[in-house]
Amino acid sequence: MSLINMAKREINCKIVYYGIGLCGKTTNLHYIHQAVNPHDVGEMVSIDTETERTLYFDLLPLELGKVHGFNIRFQLYTVPGQILYQQTRISVLKGADCVIFVADSQASKLQENIECWNELQEQLRRMNKDTANFPLVMQWNKRDLQDTLPVSVLEKYLNPYRVPSFEAVAVTGKGVIESLRVGINSTLRKLERI
Repeated sequence: MSLINMAKREINCKIVYYGIGLCGKTTNLHYIHQAVNPHDVGEMVSIDTETERTLYFDLLPLELGKVHGFNIRFQLYTVPGQILYQQTRISVLKGADCVIFVADSQASKLQENIECWNELQEQLRRMNKDTANFPLVMQWNKRDLQDTLPVSVLEKYLNPYRVPSFEAVAVTGKGVIESLRVGINSTLRKLERI
């Protein structure tokens, strides 16, 4: 749920990049941080460990102007993908206004992607979020690799709600800004209904 700070006249929205380990979540944020006007972004915070590239989160405040006299600020987070960090994923997911699910398109990663998608749906249910109406974006990442599944297969197994989806190559930025733009617009539409 978006946080409204009446004193600062600011609405803070949270977008979480969710997916298996090494699927490209952190790469998305690094690309966005470099591509966006330096005046519009804050400092990116990254905590790395020996076993996981992003142990806790990347934070990227993104200023988007004003709505009804309130400044809109988006904070972009990633979750650690490794199984042993499930509790951290749950903590980061709390309060999310939108999730961009980053799927590794390699055929060898399909089962991991399915398990991660099922975990996300379960966590959203536990937070009393209706997955069918929650702002979600699917990103089919690593489309530049040899062993990728057809998009139709990814859609079949990972996009039952037919939410917007994008082919991506996060290392080059393909599909990254498009995914974020739809995530932001979905979040803003949800805010207008509140």
